[in-house]
Amino acid sequence: MGKNEEQIQVTQHAFLVAWGQFASEKGLIERITSVKLRQKKRQHWPQTKVLEFLVAIMGGTRQLQDISLAAHPLDKDQAAAEAWGQAAWVDYSGVSRTLSSLSWEEVNAIVQALDEFSQPFLAAELEKLVRQKKRLILDGDLTGIPVSNTSRSYPNAAYGHMDNEIQLGYQAGVVSLVSETYGRLWLSGTHHPGDTVSSTQAESLVLEAEARLRLRPWRRTDLLEKRIADYGPIQESIHQRLQTQQNGRQTAIDRHRQAQAALDEHLRELESVEQSYRERQQVERPTSRLALLRKRVQADTKRCGSRKKAILEAEAKLAKTQARVQELLAEIDGLRQRLKRFQKENQDNPQPIEAEFRLDAGFGSYQNIALLIEMGYEVYTKPHGNKTTQALLKQVDDSVAWTRVGANAEMVAWNNFKPKGCPYSLNMALERFYTGKTLKHSALCHFGTDPVTQDLSAWFEHYNARQIIEAGIKESKQVFYLHRIKVRSEPAIFLQERMALFAANFIRWAACWLAEQARPTDQTLDVQKIGIKRQVQVGAHASAQVIRTSNGMFLRFSEHSAFSGMILALPGAAFTHEKPPNSFFDLLCRFLSNRF
Repeated sequence: MGKNEEQIQVTQHAFLVAWGQFASEKGLIERITSVKLRQKKRQHWPQTKVLEFLVAIMGGTRQLQDISLAAHPLDKDQAAAEAWGQAAWVDYSGVSRTLSSLSWEEVNAIVQALDEFSQPFLAAELEKLVRQKKRLILDGDLTGIPVSNTSRSYPNAAYGHMDNEIQLGYQAGVVSLVSETYGRLWLSGTHHPGDTVSSTQAESLVLEAEARLRLRPWRRTDLLEKRIADYGPIQESIHQRLQTQQNGRQTAIDRHRQAQAALDEHLRELESVEQSYRERQQVERPTSRLALLRKRVQADTKRCGSRKKAILEAEAKLAKTQARVQELLAEIDGLRQRLKRFQKENQDNPQPIEAEFRLDAGFGSYQNIALLIEMGYEVYTKPHGNKTTQALLKQVDDSVAWTRVGANAEMVAWNNFKPKGCPYSLNMALERFYTGKTLKHSALCHFGTDPVTQDLSAWFEHYNARQIIEAGIKESKQVFYLHRIKVRSEPAIFLQERMALFAANFIRWAACWLAEQARPTDQTLDVQKIGIKRQVQVGAHASAQVIRTSNGMFLRFSEHSAFSGMILALPGAAFTHEKPPNSFFDLLCRFLSNRF
């Protein structure tokens, strides 16, 4: 290829070509194609089909068949295939067959490859935050992925609460990191049946996030030790109750035995008197000895019944207390095991980080809040259920001064408030919202060093900033169509979930990379000013010329695209030249001047 020569291809998926160059340079393609899959190659490697599935997700494909049946099919775009290091793409049916046959082991290997690719970008962002001594802000949530309520072909789907309805489907537990560079980065995603509830997933969310971060805060073992010690008086009180109830049960048994003995004696006496009356042919009169004995037996029988009932009641109370003792012992044992684990984790954590977790009310049980506190996090959440809100409402009257924190919101707060059932004192706040003529209340809770009760507006704003994860969930469904399950195999469904999260991160990383390659001119497309939704729904379906030179390549968007006439420079020359006479930028300018 001569120094003034170039190759030109046409693509209908311009940004997919650009992202393919980024994936190639950073090693993503090599990582995915090196994953071992059991399927045999016919015309295409199974790894190529997995890669095609990922590219389709990045392009915002609604249904898997759109790969081949869309207005501009991805599998007919040779330029896009070559940008992703493939000789050609395959029909969507081949992608479907490959995905359906993937095992959990193979899917986990693919996800591991995606995580390994992501790690350097995540580590760089974490290093930046730690170097600036900034706290890591993590947001967690559980989002529903519904399917048709009449479907029977989705394995292990279950009915659960999704989008304010009871629907059939799955739940995905997700955690995101607030990033100065990228806005939001997804850390983890776990797959669950649809009946999974948030309150059971707090610990798993934290552990999944820490595994991805490879960092964690200092565990608050001092608080945990004190919590365990506080169980001493509780144990003593329960054991005293247990002893009292054991004594009460024995007393009830003794009294029943006494009543039964009296009944047996009176029954024998009654039998003897009846025999005597028969032998003498005596008439039983109301006040006779026989009549009085009958009444006494009736009274004894009733007394035995009531004392038997007293035994059952005493045994029920005793069983309840014994169960509570076992439950308490299990709680203490669990906390001791937690303490042992946390002490070991502190020993292995020479450089702990500062981090906070923001969670919605579904995760806000006091057990979960205590766990997050002991794990070392600054905690921002809402209490689970409505009992705490009602308890706080009883603390206010007309004399309480409310602080306006929003257009229709006011707050009042308490410092070091000890909610019933929570082992630690929290900062608590009561919110009230005016929605038309309706006044609604909710509660906030916080644990940590932030002086939240001194600035209620900042507290209100900071907690509600967790909308960043809600926006991310919305993006995953409306941009990458996570809620449109494209496969029926559960391992492949999990792969789709993780690829959707990965795609959101990948495009953000690629945008920064493309900005680094840009040479500012009037025709240079500034990708960083284009939102993710527009990059996917517009840029990934824009027509452009893919122009390769001996020094590199670039995209020139067609006049029929939304970016008509704009240029997007890409590194990585497809052809080499021993001694390029000019810089890539000079060659690009020369090409443009010849064209116009």
